[in-house]
Amino acid sequence: MTTEILYQGSMPVVVANLEQNEVLRAEAGAMVYMDSTIDVEGKAQGGFVKGLGRMMTGESFFLQNLRANRGKGKVMVAPVNIGNIVEVEMTGKAWLLQKGAFLCSEPTVTTGVKTQGLAKGFFSKEGFFIIRAEGYGKLFLGSFGSIHKIELNNEEIIVDNGHMVAWEESLTYSLEKANKGLMSSFTSGEGLVARFKGTGTIFIQTRNFSGFLSHIGTINGRGSGLLSRLFG
Repeated sequence: MTTEILYQGSMPVVVANLEQNEVLRAEAGAMVYMDSTIDVEGKAQGGFVKGLGRMMTGESFFLQNLRANRGKGKVMVAPVNIGNIVEVEMTGKAWLLQKGAFLCSEPTVTTGVKTQGLAKGFFSKEGFFIIRAEGYGKLFLGSFGSIHKIELNNEEIIVDNGHMVAWEESLTYSLEKANKGLMSSFTSGEGLVARFKGTGTIFIQTRNFSGFLSHIGTINGRGSGLLSRLFG
């Protein structure tokens, strides 16, 4: 399988060239077009329990298996978000993904669910459950806005809760108020942040989707009409 990201910085897509019997696994509804040699199969990766777990993270119960059953074929997939795509070469290390970050992968990459715990789940926009990806091969992630890569080497960094895309599981993180006082956290507009520690890679997005929706909602009182035209 060879893959390519097209239109990066605009409205990117992933194009995969599959050999016969090769499979690209994608988020439900991600397929844009495919050759007639390819079939689509909706499947709950890992069975009913893992499919249900994906739903708890805000993802789809089913994934698309795009399989080249009748010879070589090309398929294009696209994310829902208005942003960029990043390719992660999985080498056995586990990654944690925010809601909506998973776009597609080789079938040797598996996705499951990890419980964040009561404190993190209550305050995090990801909720009590988060997507966990592991295995070997190509994994493609989508963002809202551009993607910025951060490498930590036994260091510490603070990221706004609305700007996280994915991070290596080897990193430890905690959620906390952006400011010392609860009231000042809300009045400052910053809310909650994630404090990462350790050695590993983090991908963050340059735009905050929740903040974007709030901004649209304040434009001349026409927020609902604009939202329906943009995302309806």
